[in-house]
Amino acid sequence: MVEGVSIPPRPGYTLPVFACAGAIAALRHLLNPGDRPQSVTLDLLNPPQPADIPIAQLAPLPDGSVLAITHSDPGDNLDLTRHTPIWSVVAWGSGDQPEPIHIDGGEGIGRQIDQEGAPAIYRYAREVMVHNLRPLVPQGQTLRVTIILPQGRALGDRTSNAAFGVVDGLSLLGTSGISAPLSAPGQLDESREILRDKASRYRHLVFCLGENGLDLAVKLGIDRDRRVKTANWLGPMLVEAGQLGLAGVLLLGYHGKLVKLAGGIFHTHHHVADGRQEILAACCAAVGAELPVIQSVLAAKTVEAGLGILRQTDESLSHRVYQHMVDRIDERAAAYVHAHMAQPLTVGTIVFDRKRQVVARSQLAEVLFHQVLVD
Repeated sequence: MVEGVSIPPRPGYTLPVFACAGAIAALRHLLNPGDRPQSVTLDLLNPPQPADIPIAQLAPLPDGSVLAITHSDPGDNLDLTRHTPIWSVVAWGSGDQPEPIHIDGGEGIGRQIDQEGAPAIYRYAREVMVHNLRPLVPQGQTLRVTIILPQGRALGDRTSNAAFGVVDGLSLLGTSGISAPLSAPGQLDESREILRDKASRYRHLVFCLGENGLDLAVKLGIDRDRRVKTANWLGPMLVEAGQLGLAGVLLLGYHGKLVKLAGGIFHTHHHVADGRQEILAACCAAVGAELPVIQSVLAAKTVEAGLGILRQTDESLSHRVYQHMVDRIDERAAAYVHAHMAQPLTVGTIVFDRKRQVVARSQLAEVLFHQVLVD
């Protein structure tokens, strides 16, 4: 790095891109055993641009299928899938296969509890694979693609996938082929620029940590342009909002992330700090929950599981705990901004569960939600 010059963070690609690249390489070898590509070029679809992906290994298997292996490269991001191998196994389909290209998940691909155990291979992953593979499949033939993540089960245990109903592995998730380095320091500068632009046009904005919040905001009737994606940089972004003179910020996020703010943690990446169950248990104690309930919440594997315990115990208790949580987030966020600058900032909080159902909203959130709609 040149002294005084900031090098922007390097983007990478999402897991579906590597799965697709491996499938292309395997199909090419299936069509022509002499074709052993060291890299392949594919169309990302979103964004509509090409990507060159290295192929680490490729081999025909005894059953007539072909295996290609790629390795994840998420760019300059704190991502636990970095360098993890992705296996793409391709074989000709059977005569009774209903679709031209059948995509399935093998070992390490998570299973969706609420979809009868269907593999956690989502729309973008399927679309990018079908788009790139279909032109290569001979007319009258069908194809079977199986994606395997050998380390997926172990890595999945280190994520919040279970809170979103995905077990036994990782998801082929994402709406884009680009893995933006949301947790890399350079991304904060880009997010600040976006915030400055929107603060010049609006007095009230909505901060969303990720795609789930962005999507729910629109479903709640919030204008798309009012949303700001903060990723894990909530603290610096709130201070920036105060410095820009915003009248108010509405926080909209998954309760398993925003709960950290109630404990004074303003960088929400798990590599920085955690303590989610401990904070939720403290919220239980603050509203007078009985000791066995507090202990059960503290011992829960996820905050989503903790919410389930509270709901099963007493819906009224669950409501009180989460109302305390969002009010506490408001207080801690306002105090955090005030500690860094004299300019006050009004902050309101809405949290939702893994089904994107609103669990609680603070009193200030009610006011700010109206302001965001009419301002």
